[in-house]
Amino acid sequence: MPWIQLGEHDPTTTLTPPPAPFPEPSTPGQRATMRFAVNGRAAFTGGAGALALASARALLEHGLSGLALLDLPQRLEKSVTEIETLRRDFPAAKIITQTCDVTDAAGMNDTAQQVRDQLGDTNILCCFAGMVNCVDAEDLAIEQWRRVMDVNATGSWIAAQAFGRHLISGGRGGKIVLVSSISGHRVNYPQPQAAYNVSKAAVLHMRSSLAAEWTRYGIRVNSISPGYMDTVLNEGDDLEAWRRSWAERNPMRRMGSPQELTGPVVFLCSDIGGSYVNGADIVVDGGGLVF
Repeated sequence: MPWIQLGEHDPTTTLTPPPAPFPEPSTPGQRATMRFAVNGRAAFTGGAGALALASARALLEHGLSGLALLDLPQRLEKSVTEIETLRRDFPAAKIITQTCDVTDAAGMNDTAQQVRDQLGDTNILCCFAGMVNCVDAEDLAIEQWRRVMDVNATGSWIAAQAFGRHLISGGRGGKIVLVSSISGHRVNYPQPQAAYNVSKAAVLHMRSSLAAEWTRYGIRVNSISPGYMDTVLNEGDDLEAWRRSWAERNPMRRMGSPQELTGPVVFLCSDIGGSYVNGADIVVDGGGLVF
């Protein structure tokens, strides 16, 4: 195979060409802005949650022009104030909400089409929908196991497939960010959550499989593995002992903030900064996995 000079693109070897050079003349500040610019429209499953809303705001700050927040109706209703604040802060962007259940394949296909009808073609999908289950393995009912797997693993697959089909048919590529967890890399301690751990490990391999298959369509598929994040799900006196244990087993001796997840999301969704990152997992856990 002949050598290809940097900046050239051989269509016989890849359908995902490198980004175009920065326009000239441009200043260092302009190039810095362009490097992590986020263009187009995004859909977020689990879009009413704290992590999703923080990351959605970050994408809007970096240039996103359209946003669809997808979640269960009761969760969207609970976050209506935060969603209205997004609309007020970003009046130039079209921000919509859509009820959906990620475990309903037919419903998700309808949701993807409704988002396309309202926003136009989306080029970014972020899968934040998920649930936790802390039950001793010997007491875990099969219905509980199946529910966790159905939401976390199968639900991510259903959303990726529904929106992936639109990305493929659109012919312009896109980015998919799956949300796994440090639980997909190691067994949590001290809480018992076998089903959750297995479901998040499945998300990691799903990312690799989709990245291998869909890159030929110009679709990059990556994942993020958050550590223990300081959200309402991890609050309460009954979790105080667990919170101390999590902090003691982390080099930074603390939990993460939702804001600390936004940088990796922006990076993976950017057109230039993350353009050669595919099939990767970014662990955002303060170094917890090293212990």
